[in-house]
Amino acid sequence: MRCIILLLAAFAAMMSHAAALRPAPTIEGESANAAIQATLDKNNAVHLPKRAGPYVLDGPIILKSGQKLTADADTVIQLKPGTNTCMVRNEHIVGFADKPVPADTQPDTDIQIEGGIWTTFGEGNTRGHSSKQAHVHGTHGVILLQNVRRVTVRNITVRRSKAFAVHLANARDFTVDGVTLDEHGRDGVHVNGPASDGLIRNVSGISHDDTVALNAWEWKNYAPSFGAIHHIVIEDVRGAPDGIPSANSIRLLPGVKRFSDGTMLDCPIHDITIRRITDIRDFKLYDQPNLELGRDNDFSAGVGTLKNLRFDNLIFHRPGSIQVHANTNGLVVSDVKLGFPPRDDFRLIELGPKSATYKHKPNDPATWVEIFSPDLNCTVRNVAVTGVRIRDAQTDLHIDQIVRVIEQKPNPDYPKTTPKGGTGKAIWVR
Repeated sequence: MRCIILLLAAFAAMMSHAAALRPAPTIEGESANAAIQATLDKNNAVHLPKRAGPYVLDGPIILKSGQKLTADADTVIQLKPGTNTCMVRNEHIVGFADKPVPADTQPDTDIQIEGGIWTTFGEGNTRGHSSKQAHVHGTHGVILLQNVRRVTVRNITVRRSKAFAVHLANARDFTVDGVTLDEHGRDGVHVNGPASDGLIRNVSGISHDDTVALNAWEWKNYAPSFGAIHHIVIEDVRGAPDGIPSANSIRLLPGVKRFSDGTMLDCPIHDITIRRITDIRDFKLYDQPNLELGRDNDFSAGVGTLKNLRFDNLIFHRPGSIQVHANTNGLVVSDVKLGFPPRDDFRLIELGPKSATYKHKPNDPATWVEIFSPDLNCTVRNVAVTGVRIRDAQTDLHIDQIVRVIEQKPNPDYPKTTPKGGTGKAIWVR
């Protein structure tokens, strides 16, 4: 397929009948969608060169199988305020919010997106819906790829947006290589199940939610589908520098989905490699009910399952941890550099349920809720840890200096003191 470059003059001509170049549209100006779609329909490819003003979108650019959209690295593409859709998506978005994904969903294939600075500037646009009307439930991307095979996203910047930067679901054979998060408000790369055979690499910047998230089970207001996530590599991810507010986290969320008719779907996460990671503070491998809709209205039917996870070459310039509250078989952690002074209370790996209190109204304990699932046990097997060192130490830390096993207890002084605690614990089979 030959990539057709959309030159400035050609672009302007397609937007009007005027022969002369017109000024780039301002945010109140006309939409670039029609011109871009016309070029894609004709040539199966479009390139957006940098120009004085942004390319303004009033809805998503829709990519069909085999199509390619590229932009110069510093080309600005901006969503018109109030549009509240994604900016780019594939053609056949198919949601399965209330049943398992069937074997054949006629996915879109061989789609490529590369380059550009994509922004909503935080103006509404909190969800990134797949369309203006009759959107597929649970779609939330600036770039949305759902029901796809063999898709690639490379070298993009997502700036000041409130939807997930890149949202994938029901995806196989995908690559996301090069995502810069610029004061981003939600997850960077967010993957919902089912998903497999993916590479996520070179993700960095400032994000106020998870930098990367693999959510097999998910809060139902954020997922177009549910299912297993497996055989994924996450590598070369960097958190924000010290002193800059950013979530600096990677999440793996397994669980068991209970659909409205009572049907159960196991949503495990397995065969995941996470390597060459710098300054990610929290690796969140724990159960977490949905507080937005009410934890009693949306929760996993039991803790999820993790299997064959490998963490390799991690660098922490400030304390961080791998927090596991799932039934886990196979957790390998190797080559970890801890670049901060030794602390007696620090443990790199925490096994077991968490407890924390969300104070909706700080002075009204009746409104307080538990954030996590402190009453659920988990069993962890086959943990292997090597090469964890403090600064320039010549010897590895002992396993007892690395792993903490959590056993929750009810807090008798709650709500005078928090959290409430619970009865759950981790069972570490050594």
